[in-house]
Amino acid sequence: MPDASGALIPADSATARAARPRWVSRLLRRILLVNALPLALLVAALLYLDQYQNGLLEAEVGTLREQGRIYAGALGETAVRDENSGDPKLVPELARPLLRRLTEPTPNAQAKLYAPDGTLVADSRVREGTGGAVTTEPLPPAVDRGRVLGAIGAVYDWILSLLPHQPSAPVLQTSPNAAGIDWQPDVKEELRMNSSNQSREMPPYIRRTEDNRLLVTVAEPVQRNRHTVGIILLTREAREVDDSLFAVRMSILALFGLALGLTVIMSWYLSLTIARPLLQLAGVAEEMREGRGGRAEVPPALRTRSDEIGELAQALSQSAKALWARMDAIERFAADVAHEIKNPLSSIRSAIETLRRIEEPRQRKRLLTIIGEDVTRLDRLISDISDASRVDAELSRAAVERVDMAPILATLAEIHDATRAEGDPRLELEAPESGLTVQGVEDRLVQVLRNLIANARSFSPKDGRIRLRARETGGVVEVGVEDDGPGIPDARLENVFDRFYSERPKGERFGQHSGLGLSISRQIVEALKGRISAENRRDEAGQVRGARFVVRLPKA
Repeated sequence: MPDASGALIPADSATARAARPRWVSRLLRRILLVNALPLALLVAALLYLDQYQNGLLEAEVGTLREQGRIYAGALGETAVRDENSGDPKLVPELARPLLRRLTEPTPNAQAKLYAPDGTLVADSRVREGTGGAVTTEPLPPAVDRGRVLGAIGAVYDWILSLLPHQPSAPVLQTSPNAAGIDWQPDVKEELRMNSSNQSREMPPYIRRTEDNRLLVTVAEPVQRNRHTVGIILLTREAREVDDSLFAVRMSILALFGLALGLTVIMSWYLSLTIARPLLQLAGVAEEMREGRGGRAEVPPALRTRSDEIGELAQALSQSAKALWARMDAIERFAADVAHEIKNPLSSIRSAIETLRRIEEPRQRKRLLTIIGEDVTRLDRLISDISDASRVDAELSRAAVERVDMAPILATLAEIHDATRAEGDPRLELEAPESGLTVQGVEDRLVQVLRNLIANARSFSPKDGRIRLRARETGGVVEVGVEDDGPGIPDARLENVFDRFYSERPKGERFGQHSGLGLSISRQIVEALKGRISAENRRDEAGQVRGARFVVRLPKA
């Protein structure tokens, strides 16, 4: 069965195994790139945001603490009176206006001055009007960024709470109970801790109120002559921190949206260029398996692609063609077998029917001889058909290995000489002793050479010559078998390899050959990626001097 032998399977399988890692590698790189890039951008942005937020808060605390120290120093120098006992004390009448003047340049800040016993002495937001009226000025209202932006911020905070990220710096402690805008730390405890450890710096307090204000509070002692006369609490709304964080959050969400869009586009691209073509190929394979719609073919658009999908499509298309070629060959083979078997069966039936009507012993003996010859012919035909059927299956399972043709040729020449009868042609060998190495199956190569030698012997004249020549030329091992017979009709040089074709020499009894020898030889040679051809030998005058069969196999 030409063009579809099983020997092609190992080479194709090796090619597929070699190509598969490359296909997996490219596809894996694309998937990893599409899935990992947005995540990497998001994680990097989150890490950067934590560090950025900590830096802003540390800068805010540092600025506010320095401002508190200035306030405390001014109050200690201006609003403190030395008593006769030697202990300085705060003077509320001096401290209140001074505290208001100090905080006027900072409208979003509030300062409170406490006495050592925790009594509120002054508040920068409390003003005394005419007639003794007292008014309290609230902090500026919280910034309203709109419902949409507020919702985006809430979603961002929720996502951020689900993902691992760096914690805030230890110095920036958030008090969970400090939610109200009027909250204040324990002044007495702050004064006690400051008195027990003068070198200790009071920690800042960072909190977020219910109306989403970020407030930073620092406590600084008011001292006079190394005596603590009070404590000032300076609170400021860190709007710049929120604004900066909000801008960064919007940038991160924009990057996330961009990454999400790129992911969707890349996924759609991969679906169009990889997933959908694979589904199309799967559909074609399904149609081939079910046999729907005749011979299903791979779409040309897939076969012409220059990537791995195109290679897969071409491989599937070639496999389909080989499969259909094999099925056609099987159908033709079955039809040829039926035709060839029918001939001897018809002859046997005709001889048996005639035998029943003839009584003459000599004619009956002749008919029985014909029946015997037809039975022998039928047995030989069935044996050759069985051998031809096994070749395909055996070549698909047999391991292809390196075979040196030189020892095989020498052995066949010795066998021919040992079994040569009187009048049989002589065999002349012209080949090197080694170096004719090919990839093949030794038993089947021997079968091919024996068929060619047997064919040359049957056509050679009495005491003729058979020349067995082998050489290496251009990366190909070439083996030729020549005889001195009548040659082959020029119009039949290709037909001699057809199944059941018989062009026998004159005088040979009919039915001695099934016509499958050369067909099997071509089947084996082509399965091993080689070629076999027939030609006539001619002299200088152009006269046919015999036939030549040439086998060419790739050198291993």
